[in-house]
Amino acid sequence: MSINKIWVVVEPADAGITTTSLELLTKARDLASTVEAVTWGTNTAANAAVIGEYGASTVHDVGDLGSALPGAPVAAAIAGAIAAGNGPDAILIPTSYDGRDIAGRLSARCDLPVLTNITDLVGGDKLSTRHPVFGGTQIVSAEFTGQGPGIFVVRAKSFAAESAGGAAASVAPLSVGDLGNTNASAIVNRHVEERTGPKLDEAEVVVSGGRGLGEKENYALIEQLSKLLNGAAGASRAIVDAGWVPYSHQVGQTGKTVKPTVYLACGISGATQHMVGMKGAKNIIAVNKDQDAPIFSVCDLGIVGDVHKVLPALIEELSKR
Repeated sequence: MSINKIWVVVEPADAGITTTSLELLTKARDLASTVEAVTWGTNTAANAAVIGEYGASTVHDVGDLGSALPGAPVAAAIAGAIAAGNGPDAILIPTSYDGRDIAGRLSARCDLPVLTNITDLVGGDKLSTRHPVFGGTQIVSAEFTGQGPGIFVVRAKSFAAESAGGAAASVAPLSVGDLGNTNASAIVNRHVEERTGPKLDEAEVVVSGGRGLGEKENYALIEQLSKLLNGAAGASRAIVDAGWVPYSHQVGQTGKTVKPTVYLACGISGATQHMVGMKGAKNIIAVNKDQDAPIFSVCDLGIVGDVHKVLPALIEELSKR
């Protein structure tokens, strides 16, 4: 069975829709003749213009979910369309908390398997996926062999988001149906992380720190340097696990994937888990006193030196400008 129609789960954000959703819409255009979106919230009509610009002809609107988590109602709505014979040939879902919840519930409702941790999709009679394993040192391929639409959960930054210049997508309601007891959870409060500057996974410049900083207080050097470069501050898993910085700063296989123009790794040895999340950067600069650190094998510019001397000197020079 060829892939004619792809549905993309488009996640609403405070200002429009998420960047990962745009990335998936872009890739879906290369894989199928018809691309449609599934979304929810109160701004679907306003977001239809952007969704259409990136290639979707139709937006299936699950509607305002109020305080409910999207997993149960969105999965139920998609499952209902599949059962009625109106579903797609494949469903692309962002790797996010809500996306994984939707994928798991949809899998259970439709008795369909899920492919996760996807970093590339190749078209054909069936979609073939690419997955990094063993900390990203090997890439394996997979595809669905059974009937029914494939559920594909794709990692952020796997594709570039590119506008197709399309017209606004038409909006059609998508019925949720009876949820039984599966929709009992509710959002009672939201805590938004305070930050200045760009988001970590969207920044053009990322400055990350690791164990080589020595102690928690020295992470201030990373924050100061990132502000001077109008970038975002990141971290290795080691200092996140040590409690120096929040998990939201973590770059790596179990953290965020970043693809900035410049990635500056300070006091990071370059464990495979970390490099999976940043090796797609256009330019990688590493500062480490160990000349044999693995990070030097992937960097474009390597500085063998003490971060406690290199970073203050760099900050001083940048401050003069």
